[in-house]
Order: sequence, then structure tokens, then C-alpha cells
Amino acid sequence: MRCPFCGNNDTQVKDSRPAEDNVAIRRRRFCPACSGRFTTYERVQLRDLVVVKSNGKREDFDRDKMARSIRIAMQKRAVEPERIEQMISGIVRRLESTGETDIPSKMIGEIVMEALSRIDNVAYVRFASVYKNFQDADDFDKFVSELRPDSLNE
Repeated sequence: MRCPFCGNNDTQVKDSRPAEDNVAIRRRRFCPACSGRFTTYERVQLRDLVVVKSNGKREDFDRDKMARSIRIAMQKRAVEPERIEQMISGIVRRLESTGETDIPSKMIGEIVMEALSRIDNVAYVRFASVYKNFQDADDFDKFVSELRPDSLNE
């Protein structure tokens, strides 16, 4: 594993342990060249997924890119990091279990929104605002009003 600090290819594993409900291995590593320490995660990957964007462009699925956008939506919310990781792993497993290698970006967005709606409504609205490209406050108002079950009785 290459050192992220100095680029040395010869790093050493100092500690390994299960992570994320035993669906990943967490490895603490040490670089003898620069004395840097860092963590890596090893996960099972059932198949290589390709994201098909709405404009037809294709790119390799990037778990970290999806995780970053989810973490941004979850920023400053009272949700444990372990629960977020479990949600991300569940989304990836769901995508891999579709049996398809080409996954439309729209499907990924919908699955992420569904998962966020079960965990935190604020994070759900934050993610939706970017995913659905809200342009002004009316877009937020309309979306949030659809979340309120009592709005039908008014």
C-alpha cells in the first residue's frame, strides 16, 4: 500500500481488526520512510459497478464519492458515524445485488434518498436539495410540505 504522505510503496500493517459489523477490515499502517501513520479499509467487492449519468456519460462507481456526499448531508446531525457507515455499506450491497454492472445515477440517488429518509429528515432534505437541484426557497417549501403527513388535512 502506497503511503499517502510520501508515496513510499513499502508500508507496514501495525494492526488489523474487523470494522463495520464485520463487512470490512480496518488496518492501521505505518510508513518506515516518513514515519507516517494512516488507516485503510478492505471490503469485499462483488462486481465492478459503472455509473451511467443522465447525459449518458459512464464512470466507475466511487464508494468514497457517494460517502462524501452523504456525510455532507449528515454534517452536524446527531447520527453516529458507525450508523452512517452501515448505511453506506448497505447501499453498496444493494447496488451490487441488483445483478447489473451498469447502474443509472438516478437509481443511486433514489436509493440514497430512501436510506437518508429513514435516518434523518434534515439530511434527507439537504441531499434532495442538491440531487433535485432546488433553485429557490419555493422548491424547498414544496418538498418539505410533501414530507408532512398533516399537510393533507389542512
